Amino acid sequence: MIPEIRVPAHEPLVHLLRDGMIEGVHHGSAVVLAPDGRVLFSAGDIEAAFYPRSAAKPLQATAMARLGVELSPAGFAVGAASHSGEEIHLSEVLRTLDGAGLTAGDLRTPEDLPFDPVERDAWVSAGRGASRLAHNCSGKHAAMLATCRLHGWSTKDYLDPAHPVQRAIADCVENLTGQRIPKVAVDGCGAPLFAVSLRGLATAVGKIAAAAPGTPEGLVAEGIRKHPELVAGTRRDVTALMRAVPGLIAKDGFEAVQVAALPDGTAIAIKIADGGDRARQPVLAAALELCGVDRDVLKPFAGTTGTDGLRVTGALAEHHLAA
Repeated sequence: MIPEIRVPAHEPLVHLLRDGMIEGVHHGSAVVLAPDGRVLFSAGDIEAAFYPRSAAKPLQATAMARLGVELSPAGFAVGAASHSGEEIHLSEVLRTLDGAGLTAGDLRTPEDLPFDPVERDAWVSAGRGASRLAHNCSGKHAAMLATCRLHGWSTKDYLDPAHPVQRAIADCVENLTGQRIPKVAVDGCGAPLFAVSLRGLATAVGKIAAAAPGTPEGLVAEGIRKHPELVAGTRRDVTALMRAVPGLIAKDGFEAVQVAALPDGTAIAIKIADGGDRARQPVLAAALELCGVDRDVLKPFAGTTGTDGLRVTGALAEHHLAA
């Protein structure tokens, strides 16, 4: 199957309430898949092609694990990360590079400041300029470089879609999603970006979450579970959610994309149409509740206090999964 490139038929997923009145509406699409791939819940358009942005990083990390790169759980976690630029992240990226006989100078990420505002302010106050290492995708790039060094592939052009490492990643994305890639673009970090469907993305993340220990997929899942602070950051909602829900793996992406999966392979994929990140978290919390996660655990992520705030709407608010 090849996802169709079209205008997605999104639907309202989240209302912004002020004193009980709707002040804003976020449209989007969401899907919840059972471990066997059955659709347990869907809203909007789960079959149209879209760009998963950094929510695809667990898939990319799996490709590198399949290629035999040897990383610690922390190394796989930062390899699947959109990190905040904290010292724990930068040190782990440098550890991956050093293990392959490489340095931060080999990275081809754009020069950037740390993603986390606190880290960014401290960075600037210390007189430090933008760097390739500080870019939130440097862990993924370090893992790509380590994989290239392992196989004797060139490191100067590792971002070229025709490079062996990128061809292997594309093959892995198609294998995990069960779909052909309809379009290849360039992500914000310079790496190839493969279009998929929401259903395909959820399928892939479910496979990674349910994988047996020691398999390539299992190595990535282990790293994410053991080190959620490396996948995002100590002040990030994705890290907090993984700490709150045992066994959960989760990854966000720019333009309000979100994936998550429970250890049995039950998987969620979300896209907020306008790219508004504030709607991503309450949709994920509602979807996890549909999967049986305790409502009290999810309250800090739901986004509504009294009659104000963000509240999921439509089928997502009304639907209950069959026992």
